[in-house]
Amino acid sequence: MLAAAGSRVCLGRLRAQGQLRAPLLRPAAGGIAATAASSGSAHNRSPAGTISSAEKMYKVPGSYKPSNFDKKILMWTGRFKTEEEIPSRIPPEMLDIARNKARVKACYLMIGLTIIACFAVIASSRRAEHHESLTSWNLAKKAKLREEAAISAESKTK
Repeated sequence: MLAAAGSRVCLGRLRAQGQLRAPLLRPAAGGIAATAASSGSAHNRSPAGTISSAEKMYKVPGSYKPSNFDKKILMWTGRFKTEEEIPSRIPPEMLDIARNKARVKACYLMIGLTIIACFAVIASSRRAEHHESLTSWNLAKKAKLREEAAISAESKTK
């Protein structure tokens, strides 16, 4: 088969000739025994639209039940307006995108708060008198505490 195809193997050509088949879905649990037990194909649906036993053993991809915190993240990032709009199962990719947007928003919020804090420190330093500094404030505070300690020591000795 491969010798007839030449040195270059084209998977599309082999699939078109019927020599290569597309892989089937893997069963969620049970392995080969569960697959052999279901004698129908993966596309067996009853006319009423119910799910057959063969389809029940395959895991539906992209189902994740969001927690309350995940729901708040989905609402904060603007994916949903209210908590009632959030379905019971969502794709994991949707939650990953929402978490990334929330992470970026939180970083922007921290950057903004840092800039505001910098301006607050600059404004408070300009309001202080020219000769005042943290060192002079600490020395004055310690001197006041020493005086209070000396006065309390004198009152105890009398």
